[in-house]
Amino acid sequence: MNDQKRDLQNNEEAPKTIEGAQTKPAFSWKRLLAKKWVFPATYMAAAAIILTLMWVYQDAGKSSLTNELGIDSSKSASVTDNVMKPDAVAVNANTETMQWPFKDRSELDVVLPYFDSKASNEVRQTAMVEYGDTFTPHMGMDFSRPDNQAFDVMAAMSGKVTAVEKNPVVGNLVEITHSNGLVTVYQSLAEINVAKDAEVKKGDIIAKAGRNELEKEQGNHLHFEVRQGENGQAVNPETFLTSH
Repeated sequence: MNDQKRDLQNNEEAPKTIEGAQTKPAFSWKRLLAKKWVFPATYMAAAAIILTLMWVYQDAGKSSLTNELGIDSSKSASVTDNVMKPDAVAVNANTETMQWPFKDRSELDVVLPYFDSKASNEVRQTAMVEYGDTFTPHMGMDFSRPDNQAFDVMAAMSGKVTAVEKNPVVGNLVEITHSNGLVTVYQSLAEINVAKDAEVKKGDIIAKAGRNELEKEQGNHLHFEVRQGENGQAVNPETFLTSH
């Protein structure tokens, strides 16, 4: 009888022990959630996880696109770095202007102007060259000193000497082709200092003014032309000449 009472008592106490064991964890979670720092910490952890996933996704997308386009990402980075550097070289360079084909414009006179077809009849008549019984339009500008002395002839722009010739009518001549497509021609020369295929710079002395058969009455002078390309149409030199 006493043994049966002890067994019954043990059976009644067992559930109480299990219930007590289950109650302790639940009570621990409630105590943890009651802390003020729990929710902020949980939020920050979740945000960190989301950001990490976004970064991984973006990197994977960029890598996939780069591979599809065949772009070397290392080269792209180096190009970007070069562009952003403060000492990057400017792409646009200043275009060289044309100067007078001599040192001092104030020391020389225009003894024969360029023939402008749009000018008045009087102006056009002053730009005609008589040779024998023929009058032809003057397609350049002739310069000479008042004292009829020779003077240095300079390259109007940098370029390559494409012709050096001795002509019985227009005298010695030099032709220079420039990078912009223009060609400058210098006639009635003496003491030529350049050879064909030579590279010259703007302001280099290429010859001295001399004489020719076509304009022998002008004495020592320079006949200067500007053409649009080799064997191209002559244009008014004053369109390109600078003020100095």
